[in-house]
Amino acid sequence: QVPLVESGGGLVQAGGSLRLSCAASGRSFVGNAMAWFRQAPGKEREFVAAITWSGSSTYYADSVKGRFTVSRDNAKNTVYLQMITLKPEDTAVYYCAARTYYSSTYAIPASYNYWGQGTQVTVSS
Repeated sequence: QVPLVESGGGLVQAGGSLRLSCAASGRSFVGNAMAWFRQAPGKEREFVAAITWSGSSTYYADSVKGRFTVSRDNAKNTVYLQMITLKPEDTAVYYCAARTYYSSTYAIPASYNYWGQGTQVTVSS
């Protein structure tokens, strides 16, 4: 059983919107933060957004603040990334990340021990 499965990617014009979903399986993620990262061709994986288990705290990369919103539904074991006002530079493979332990860091890929397979987001100009 795959622990994390993303969906919702696709092709959209600049200024458009998409909502990504990440369905998590397994109780080992209970109580811990989840995050979204992205990786464009030829670039390193970069932090996009994170959310604590309760949802009371969220964190965003400066490049997406005001345009992206991360949320979660723990009853459905799902985390979402609502993206609006998309730009061509948002084009990347978007990955969902989760961890089975507590950490006070949210923006470092190494602080997560589970990753989804990624979903492609392409924004045309």
